[in-house]
Amino acid sequence: MTEIDPQRSALVLVDLMERIVALPLAPHSGDEVAGRAMELARAFRKAGAPVVAVRVERPGPAEQPPGSGLLPGVAEPGDIEIVKRAVGAFHGTDLDERLRGLGVRTLVLAGIATNLGVESTARAAADHGYELVFVEDAMSAMTAEEHRASVTLDMPRLGTVVRAATVRVAP
Repeated sequence: MTEIDPQRSALVLVDLMERIVALPLAPHSGDEVAGRAMELARAFRKAGAPVVAVRVERPGPAEQPPGSGLLPGVAEPGDIEIVKRAVGAFHGTDLDERLRGLGVRTLVLAGIATNLGVESTARAAADHGYELVFVEDAMSAMTAEEHRASVTLDMPRLGTVVRAATVRVAP
């Protein structure tokens, strides 16, 4: 079991947007990722821990592509919503300030794509001094190979890789 301290931790859900979850992902489908991520979000909220919902907006166009909103249920009232215009969620946003204001020291990461938005957010988080936990089966990529490279080569150097069933948010 991976025990998460709700007083010092936040769940960060990256790019769980309709058009991204609908992509042909591997090794986990978008629906599988979203389902596990929402279970984690329910556990974090129940324990009083922050949930951060991140979505991307493409810079430039007057309107975002269809399906650019978060999936229903990803963000609830009281959650932190971050709109990023880069690959990671820290660049050009107030995410670090908001997390530090809540006393957060550990980030639990999930979302799509493992090797892009999630990993970029994780690298910046590590540079900011956060401890990191990666929920391997609550993230996915365009190919199983990309996902596997991130969770076996890169992410273990930045934090701890776990499965959703082993995460316990301590009350």
